[in-house]
Parts: sequence; structure tokens; C-alpha cells
Amino acid sequence: MSHRIALSFEDGVTRFIECRDSETVLDAAYRQRINLPMDCSDGVCGTCKCRAEQGSYDLGDDYIEDALTEDEAAEGLVLTCQMVPSTDCVIAVPLPSTACKTGTSQFDATLVRITPHQDAALEVEFEVDEGAEAPVFLPGQYVNIAVPGSDQTRSYSFSSAPGARRLSFLIKQVPGGLMTGYLTEAAIGQTLSLTGPLGSFYLREVKRPLLLLAGGTGLAPFLSMLEVLATQGSTQPVQLLYAVTRDEDLVLVEQLQAYAQRLPGFAFATIVAAEASMHARKGFVTHHLPADALHGGEVDVYLCGPPPMVDAVRCHLGELGVTPASFHYEKFTPSTAGLKEVA
Repeated sequence: MSHRIALSFEDGVTRFIECRDSETVLDAAYRQRINLPMDCSDGVCGTCKCRAEQGSYDLGDDYIEDALTEDEAAEGLVLTCQMVPSTDCVIAVPLPSTACKTGTSQFDATLVRITPHQDAALEVEFEVDEGAEAPVFLPGQYVNIAVPGSDQTRSYSFSSAPGARRLSFLIKQVPGGLMTGYLTEAAIGQTLSLTGPLGSFYLREVKRPLLLLAGGTGLAPFLSMLEVLATQGSTQPVQLLYAVTRDEDLVLVEQLQAYAQRLPGFAFATIVAAEASMHARKGFVTHHLPADALHGGEVDVYLCGPPPMVDAVRCHLGELGVTPASFHYEKFTPSTAGLKEVA
């Protein structure tokens, strides 16, 4: 029996390896040509220390206290030379991928559908080319998609679940934008090159209630997360606030309604900023953040939206005196650059 191990590097690159039964993560990585940091490989130096963010494993008792203290082990730190997984795991590696002599994966996919949502967004779907494996990623991550006819790429989060052969993305329509211009004229059946998965914004192991905050097309990674949660049968409370600028920017609400039927404990609310809107909840996400959704700080917060929204939420939580158990965010700029910043 083998286990799938996601190695999440500090430069945002994620590589997946297969770890055989009774094999250490370090040995599995080296076998698959990824040089994780190490000096002794005997549990003595501590050079291979990483953080296990998800999964079950055994560290044995063959390492010394100087390499990994009891407190560090309790916090999820591991020595990859001693770590033997018993389930799939996610491991944060405190080095860039290039330092471990690896890098991003690239694959091709065929454009199969473009669904416009007025002038707000495009729902774009690809099919993985025949003979190629479906891409594996962590729910919430993104890829860089090469824009045909140019030497540039744009970054988009998966809205589909990991392992699916049909990949979906929710792409903001940007007037004059390079990708928007291409998709407006694109012919179904064209093949595009995708690079990834990338990003440290992804769903961690669910141990407590979740608060998901989406701004505009920042809804995309949450759709991927919700599909995984529904498939896993998660029973933790999940609250999603979906904020947009205009009424027209509210898209895929029917998918959220479907998740409310499939996922126990899931609830969502939509918010529109425009003063001219007749929407029931107007303003910004901070105006409609219910106190009970924060669970007194015993909550994991995930936020994906434009920089002002991210900054406003962080400031608002500080004013409330609430420190979430964890706070993960991804800032994006829906411009010609398609930039992302994650934490």
C-alpha cells in the first residue's frame, strides 16, 4: 500500500510523491528525484525538519531530542528521515522548490466550454488530454495558464475538485485583459498549457468550524474546497460570505445552494457593495460578519479576494479582539497581470 504525499514548498510550488508502505518520506522523495534537505538521515542533525500539516504518521523513537524536541513534535514538526506515513499527508517544506532540485509540473488540457455570466465572469472548462493523468492538487490551489499567441501566463484557482479530468475555473472579465480577449474569440477544442499546482492557500485538515470569505471571482477556490468537504462528509460548521461589487457579479449561487443541501452545517450569505443595489445585504463583508461565525476565535478563516478586502478583514478582526485559530488568505488583482499573494 502506498500513500500520496504533497510537498508544499515555500515558493508556492507543490509536488506530489508516492510513499510506499514502511518507507520514510525522505527516502520516497529521493527515489522520485526530489532532494529534500538532509545531512545525516539518522534522526541526529535535524536538517530535514519540516511541518506535517495533514495526515497520520509514525516518527518512531530513533531520533534524538536535539534534532526534534517533544514540544516540536507535538506542534506537528517532523523529521522526514524518520517520518513513515500511514495516510496521505501534506508536508510544508521550509525551502524553495529549486533548492530541492525540483520545480513546477506542466500539462496540456483542451478547452471544452466557456460559459459567460453577463459581463462579470467566464466559467471556463478544460478536459485533460487523453493519456495524461488528471492533475492532483490541494483544494484552493491555482495554476498558471499560458495565453495562446503570447509569451504570458495568467493565474487562476481551480473551482473543480482535485483528481477530476474536467477542470473548471471562474475567470473575471477584464476589459482589455489579455486572457479575456483570448477567451472572447477562442475556439472550443484548442489546447492550452497549464503549469502547477501552485500556492499555499489550500484547505488544511478540518478540525474546527470554518469561515470562508470570498470576494468576486475569489469564490473559485471555495467551490473546490466545498466539493472536497461534501465528498468527505464533513460535519463541521462552515459559513461562507460571498461579497461582490454589483448584483451582476453574483455568479454560481445555484452551486452554493446545492452545497447547502449536500453539506451538513454549511450556510452562505451574499453581499453586494453597490449602493444602488436592492440586495438584502449591502455594504462590505465586514458589515455582515456574524459574531457566531467566529466561534470566539476557535475557527479557521480562509479569505480569497482583492487586497482591500483582505486588509479590511484583518483590521476588523483586530478591532474585535478575535484571533482565529488559523487565518489563510490569498490576495488577487483581477488585472492584466493576474497577480496572487498567499499566506
